[in-house]
Formats: sequence, C-alpha cells, structure tokens
Amino acid sequence: MNGMTLLEAGALELLEYLQAHVVTCLVPAFFIAGAIAVFISKQSVLTYFGAQAKKYVSYPVASVSGCILAACSCTVIPLFAGIYRRGAGIGPATAFLYSGPAINILAIVFTARVLGFEVGLVRAVLAIVMAVVIGLIMAFLYQKEDRGSHPQSRVYSEPENAKYKTWVFFVDLVLILVVGASTLRGVIKWPVVMGLLLVLGYVIIKWQNHSDTKLWLTETWQLSKLIVPYLLVGVVAAGIIKQVLPPAYVSRFVGGNSVSANVTASVAGALMYFATLTEVPIVESLMSLGMGKGPQLALLLAGPALSLPNMLAIRQVLGTQKTLTYVGLVIICASLSGILYGGI
Repeated sequence: MNGMTLLEAGALELLEYLQAHVVTCLVPAFFIAGAIAVFISKQSVLTYFGAQAKKYVSYPVASVSGCILAACSCTVIPLFAGIYRRGAGIGPATAFLYSGPAINILAIVFTARVLGFEVGLVRAVLAIVMAVVIGLIMAFLYQKEDRGSHPQSRVYSEPENAKYKTWVFFVDLVLILVVGASTLRGVIKWPVVMGLLLVLGYVIIKWQNHSDTKLWLTETWQLSKLIVPYLLVGVVAAGIIKQVLPPAYVSRFVGGNSVSANVTASVAGALMYFATLTEVPIVESLMSLGMGKGPQLALLLAGPALSLPNMLAIRQVLGTQKTLTYVGLVIICASLSGILYGGI
C-alpha cells in the first residue's frame, strides 16, 4: 500500500468528520463548554463534581449526566474540559468524560434494536459501572493533584433575579446540540434548529451584557485553540489506521471469548474512531465474521468512549500521564467486562 493511498484515507476520514460532526456536534459543544466556564459558578461545579463533593452525589450525577447527549468521543471533550477547568475533581470529570459517548440514550436503544435487548441492557449497566469505577480510580491516583490545581476562569457574577435566563440559555444550547446531532429527518431537524438559534440570538441580544457575551466567546475560542488542532490530526491518523487494519482483518483476532480476543477488541476500539451509533453496525458486521460475545461487548464499551483523536485532545487538558492512565483504565475495564460477559 503506497503512501498516497494512506494519505487519501486520512483525508477522506477528515472530510467525512468535518461534514458529519463539526457543525452539528463539535461547534455547539465548544459553545456549551465556553458557557460552562463563564456562566456556571465555580461553587455549583464544586457542589456536584468537586474533589470534596460527596461521592454518592458526584459519581451518580457524572455517570449518567451525559446520557441525553448524542455525543461521540470527540464532541464530549470540550464539555469535559469546561467542567474540569471550572474546578471539577478529576474523578467525577473523567466519569463524565467516559459516560458521555458510552451511555447516550440513542446508542443504547439502537444497540438493543440491532444486537438484541440483552446486549443493550448489559452495555448500559456496565457503562455506568465503568464510569464510576474509572472515576474513583482516577480520583484515588491523583487526589493530591486534585486540590487547587485548576486554572481559574474569570468569574461571572449572576444577579439573583436572572437565574432563569441562564437556565434558558443553557437549555437552548443543549437542545441545539441534541437536535443537531439527532437522526431526525431534515425537514423536521433544521427548522427546529433554526428556531432554537433564534431563541439563542434573542437571549444574547436582550438578556446578556455585551461584556458577558464577549467573555463567553473568548473562553470558547481558547478551548477551541487548545483542542481542535490535535483533534483533526487524530482524525487523519485514525483514517490511516482503519485503512491499514480494516474491520474484516481485525475480526480474525476477536473470535471466541479468550482474554486475548477481548483485549484485542478493546484496543482496536480504543484506536478507531466511531461516529455516534456507527459502532453498532460495525460490531454487527464483525459478528457475522465470527466475533465472540465477549469481544463484542468490549468493543461497544471501549470504542465509543475512546479514539486516537480523542486521546490527543484529552492530553491537552489532562497531560500525558493522566491521559495514559485514563486510556489504560478504559481498556482494562472493557476487557474485563467482555471476559465476564463472554463467560456467562
């Protein structure tokens, strides 16, 4: 295979990613992240996600809070960066980072419809368990660095009588992301998105001060500069890897339910990029080629939550050591889940 073919594969992957995700997923996610960093009080973040927050509150909230977002492994990163930079503990923050793409409702329902109710249920339950376990281990390993280590964002002081306006602002931004990333027909989706954008425009013009809006846009731009370049490089690299290791080739190593098959499925899923919901038909096709029951689940648990572009972007937020730890925990937990499920 010549270098030009690999380069073309990377370019095609990047083009597909830009067309499918930038406008409807990534751009809204960055604006939400910027808004979190500016308009959400640090005390609110610390109450639910802070390192000193009660674990029985922070981890359940973090492990399921991403379930309504049809977010892929890359779209969730700016949201994660927003709460982490605002003061969230690394445990709840990484629980949210995993849960966003792993437990979204669309993916679980689609899994149950295509691969069977049992697989969908097991995927949902184990993904929540994994989010909590990964978060707790990350918090234990880096508890010393978790105290006072976050950069401080400029503080937005919200008037007491304007809280409902902030809620409208955030709900509108989240709805733009959810509807834009949905599988609704275009004749329904785009009029709804346009209506939500009009509401957003009204809120910005009528309810926000110019200085607040400028602060929000500045924070959004800073997060974009931090993450996007590495994200795009990673997408190109993922396209090249898919060309070198197509699913049919990988399937030779994931037959049965051996330890090596589950680890291979987890690692392959971690390196490949899965757009939201695409992991299900890919697993279905691999099953037809002889993929085992355990590796099937391992891929479903590791694939949507990780990808090469995802890892490169996370490194910009957490640094190399914490990123490698997080990636390792996802692969290990997904592999163990596959081994247990395959043995049933």
